[in-house]
Amino acid sequence: MDSALDLLRQLVTSPWLYLLIFGLTAVDAFFPAVPGEAAVITAAVLSTSGNPKLAAVIVAAALGACAGDHVSYAIGRGGGARRLAGFPDGSRRRASSEWARRALNRRGGLILTTSRYLPGGRTAVTLTMGAVRYPRRSFLLYDAIATVTWALYCGLLGYFGGLAFERHPVKGVLAGIGLSVIVTLGIEGTRWLRHRARGRATATTDRAGPI
Repeated sequence: MDSALDLLRQLVTSPWLYLLIFGLTAVDAFFPAVPGEAAVITAAVLSTSGNPKLAAVIVAAALGACAGDHVSYAIGRGGGARRLAGFPDGSRRRASSEWARRALNRRGGLILTTSRYLPGGRTAVTLTMGAVRYPRRSFLLYDAIATVTWALYCGLLGYFGGLAFERHPVKGVLAGIGLSVIVTLGIEGTRWLRHRARGRATATTDRAGPI
């Protein structure tokens, strides 16, 4: 355990750590299997010792996440837009794509900022926004807000978790990551319950029929 901690300390004192955080959060934006969020929280936990610098961790995470979201947007704008254009008029897929376009035009900023906290959801949303050709300037503005707030959330979550376990850094890392998983599952659970409640309300209305 001591040797692992020594290796970890050598890594966190290296300036390459910030580049690593940038890369992981960028790839995580369009390939959710990469543990970008966990890397940010872990670095923030260890920042309680003074190295790495918490502010630099947050900046690297925000820039990486923003860059990755734009890659995902570009992928959707390229292949996804051509695919949507190929859907025949009157088809279910065309109707779904038009519904997504209208929803994003009305509440695109809110959808983008909230989806940033859902590992799989943020990728789906940025791909869809590119596919329906959501305006680039609006995407840049709202994505900047989303990634900065997300990086602050991860950074502060890890930092205060590290303070709580200052004498036991490994426990602090595990606690920070565990808390982030709990928060993510809580958001997903709430979203699922709301979706289920809406489905039940719709089914009840359909059975009741017109008054």
